[in-house]
Amino acid sequence: MTTDNRIHAPRTALVIIDLQNDFLDPNGAYARGGDTNPAAAPLPERVAGVAHTLKAAGGLVAASQFTLWPDAAGEPMVSPHLKALRPFLRKGDFAPGSWGQANVDALAGLIAVTVSKVAYSAFFNTQLDWVLRRAGIDTVAVCGIVTNGGVASTVRDAHMRDYRTLVLADGCAAFGEERHDTALADMRNVAEVLDCAELIRRLA
Repeated sequence: MTTDNRIHAPRTALVIIDLQNDFLDPNGAYARGGDTNPAAAPLPERVAGVAHTLKAAGGLVAASQFTLWPDAAGEPMVSPHLKALRPFLRKGDFAPGSWGQANVDALAGLIAVTVSKVAYSAFFNTQLDWVLRRAGIDTVAVCGIVTNGGVASTVRDAHMRDYRTLVLADGCAAFGEERHDTALADMRNVAEVLDCAELIRRLA
């Protein structure tokens, strides 16, 4: 990791992982299935504050959208491990272009780049790396859900691609505080962990 604490906004991207209606909204797929994540409820407003500050300073705001692509019969193509974990997922959930796939309203007007992803990492089989490099980005700040899943996988992929990688500790949430804390501790090996307010201060 670099010893330079400065964060240069024009070379920085905020990468927001999966803050989508089907994950977070009371009418979304996960709430319907009884699989809610109370720790994630404050994230949209908190992350929106970071996104607004970074965007105003000339940085890039990107977001991933977990997507269940339909097969020829219109049924969602759900990986076996996810189907075992979330048997309630059904046709229309996280469908491309749907309300459920969309990012939550708190992020409206802030996101410049959106990629659809099918696995944990926002880099896997997406154009995120290409876009970031074309935009001159060398630093990524990752936030969203879940800390030990999509966030951790994206952070490690960013590190392997030689980005300076930051993790917003209070901009992430997991299904349980222990999982969240353990994931953050593990990511300190490949990233700098800080909170949203500190990132905003260092941008200013």
